Amino acid sequence: MPFILGALAVLGAAYFWMVRMRDAKDITYEMLDAANDVRLAARRFGFQRRNNLHPVEAVEDPLVAAAALVVGFLELEDYPTSEQKTAMISALRENLHVSHDDAEELAVLGRWLVGECGGATPAMSRLARRLFKLSGQTHFTAVAKSLQMIAKFGTGNLSAKQQEALTDVSRIMKMA
Repeated sequence: MPFILGALAVLGAAYFWMVRMRDAKDITYEMLDAANDVRLAARRFGFQRRNNLHPVEAVEDPLVAAAALVVGFLELEDYPTSEQKTAMISALRENLHVSHDDAEELAVLGRWLVGECGGATPAMSRLARRLFKLSGQTHFTAVAKSLQMIAKFGTGNLSAKQQEALTDVSRIMKMA
């Protein structure tokens, strides 16, 4: 009887480790797919990373900078809801006048740029300065309209962090 229990324990442990290895394989493929999505989005919008230059400073398309700014505002909240993420894609599509697929790719690339800045808070000023350098004040209204559309799906208004960031961005854009 103890031999049967020992054999069952060994089989149970083997099954446990087999399932863990399969999950690790799936996670690895998902991470590779996410990296591939960022790479493809960057290629589509002509983004090229340069040595000795921060990725935000390498952005040449104001649409990419504006989308990253919108993503950064959304990520200032604790955890954006799926409705807010869907509203962000719709807002980018309508206000930046791009297709749905382009809006999704802009969001992916923007999320990566915000991550490269070390989070949403430090990304806001860096992205706002880059957007102002690329297009002046022309894309700020699209960013502001996008934020209003996203705020409807949250609490209805911007959080304290978002209001502070919006004040900083408007100062950088020389709006206030």
